[in-house]
Amino acid sequence: MQALSVLASGMVTGVGLNAPASCAAIRAALDNFEETRFMDKGGEWIIGCQVPLEQPWRGRKKLLHLVVPAMQECLSDFKNIPAEHIPLLLCVAEKERPGRLSDLDNVFFEEVQTELGLRFHPESMLLAGGHVSGVLAVKRARDLIYNQRVPMCLIAGVDSFLVGPTLAAYEEKDRLLTSKNSNGFIPGEAGCAVLLGPASFTPKAQLFCLGLGFGREKATIDSEEPLRADGLVAAFKAVLADSGCTMDDVDFRITDISGEQYHFKEASLAASRTIRNLKPEFDLWHPADCIGEVGAAIVPCVIGVALAAARKNYLLGKGMLCHFGNDSGERATMILRSA
Repeated sequence: MQALSVLASGMVTGVGLNAPASCAAIRAALDNFEETRFMDKGGEWIIGCQVPLEQPWRGRKKLLHLVVPAMQECLSDFKNIPAEHIPLLLCVAEKERPGRLSDLDNVFFEEVQTELGLRFHPESMLLAGGHVSGVLAVKRARDLIYNQRVPMCLIAGVDSFLVGPTLAAYEEKDRLLTSKNSNGFIPGEAGCAVLLGPASFTPKAQLFCLGLGFGREKATIDSEEPLRADGLVAAFKAVLADSGCTMDDVDFRITDISGEQYHFKEASLAASRTIRNLKPEFDLWHPADCIGEVGAAIVPCVIGVALAAARKNYLLGKGMLCHFGNDSGERATMILRSA
């Protein structure tokens, strides 16, 4: 088992412009859901969770102003380590996502470095994997830290669903919460980042990532197949094997679920198929209840929420099972543990 320590987090969300403010609001179940400038088919304003930025930026400029402050917050306590020694793993929306900016893959990474005024390690990369890209980034960070001996890795994720073509496409599929559809998600936007190091980095580390797991679900949200949660069950088994843990070692879950019944049903099925010893309770935290659907930013957001809870001692237990999924069927899991 090659554990990673979580050293710092940074957030820019609809409920806070830094990690302490965002995590405090999420802990208190506060949200910033309000009418957007977009209208649904019923003639009502679509409810969303917009980040209160200084200016009404759009496109890549908006994404820059979401993710760069979160990265700066992460790095603020580690200025003694040159950025050239730290790989940046930047997570963005999957290529097939409706309304995705077409030029993200070509220029966005360079724009982030320019905005920060830093040049990161040559092993830095952009991962266009949506919800699961953050877990893929953690996997890559583990390889870089333990096999290539980099001192730490910066994982950042940024996304916005408050884009006209994106909202139109999800409303057409009855995926969006509107005046005509109650089984949908509230669109949001965020930029989040976490800094990971080896488990031995500091004796004061308060949160560790013990293992990762992946799976693929055939009965996706858009398919007609009956849902058995096979993909998430496979990811659960993989993360337990990778971490050397059992379901008895995890006390609650933190997930990317953002309101649709499909995902709650999947989570319930996967838990019932993998838990062998009855748990009196197995709570489910889902930050999207406060910040909306934030796509590729959700994994660093979840890790940041767990870190804040570990530092302030309001976790529901030491072990956390985190799981995430894309519409196309990819499933990813992590086990986090507080010190």
